[in-house]
Amino acid sequence: MTPYKHKNRLTAQAYIDGVLKGDRVILSRAITVIESHLESDKVLTKTIIQSILPNSGNSIRIGITGVPGVGKSTFIEAFGKHLINQGHKVAVLSIDPSSQRSKGSILGDKTRMEALSTLESVYIRPSASGDTLGGVANKTAESMLLCEAAGYDVILIETVGVGQSETAVHGMTDFFLLLMLAGAGDELQGIKKGIMEMADMLVINKADGDNIKKSEQARLQYQNTLHIFPPSESGWETVVTTASSTKNTGIDTVWNTILNYQALVNANGYFTKNRQRQNIRWMYDTINNELKQLFYGSEAITKELSILEKEVISSKISPLKAANHVIEMFKKRL
Repeated sequence: MTPYKHKNRLTAQAYIDGVLKGDRVILSRAITVIESHLESDKVLTKTIIQSILPNSGNSIRIGITGVPGVGKSTFIEAFGKHLINQGHKVAVLSIDPSSQRSKGSILGDKTRMEALSTLESVYIRPSASGDTLGGVANKTAESMLLCEAAGYDVILIETVGVGQSETAVHGMTDFFLLLMLAGAGDELQGIKKGIMEMADMLVINKADGDNIKKSEQARLQYQNTLHIFPPSESGWETVVTTASSTKNTGIDTVWNTILNYQALVNANGYFTKNRQRQNIRWMYDTINNELKQLFYGSEAITKELSILEKEVISSKISPLKAANHVIEMFKKRL
């Protein structure tokens, strides 16, 4: 049986040429291909990624997270404009939470960065997070490579920030930035302890008006808290600062801090070492995803699972025995 091929697909070379020329329309279409689950698109993806690989990697990859309401999108808009003024090309991979019913994106993506999205040197790509933890779309790593090959030298990844594991974002970026709010209780910022250990920088956002004093107090509190965490392998000491996205204050400090970090990790070799580890992790993640799709994509396995579900519900078979049975069945079909 010939696998279904999408009728609107271009040739691999057309995608490659378009991405390398910085064509934003072709870039978007190429990312659509790599996010696809069609078998024909998977083959196309491998060709595209392998071909653009030598032109990728020339960026600083920045993960930006924080609880809903902390102002991530507003911050990214102000930060992105600052970067453009510094002569950079910026790609924003905005990962929106998915509806568990429709699996579609909930927040409306680009509409939250309306001014930034109109700039010529900015590319914004919204993606639904689907079932992946940490608010990372399944193909974010490949999307980053395509954006780099298209000439974007600063890649920003905005995560859902809803308390799930943000390790995935940390594991694919060079710099991890955590946005915080002054005066918010531990209940609201329940994600902070684990993420604070990974963060290269904490930014107390919305530090304006009557909130300036509280923001400075929060900055001192978090700065003191960081001393209890073990030192980072990168040799970098986490910086805590304040900013106001609406008043455009503190944004330059954030970028200068990232440049200082980049200089340090380039000098001590951590940058290259970290990128190498990320590539290895990407390889294993891809293997795991492909095996999962191979398993659940089998019609025979799907039918057997349907039968086993009923037997587990009726207590005719234990969940463990049912799982072992279907795995052994899968192994025999390999």
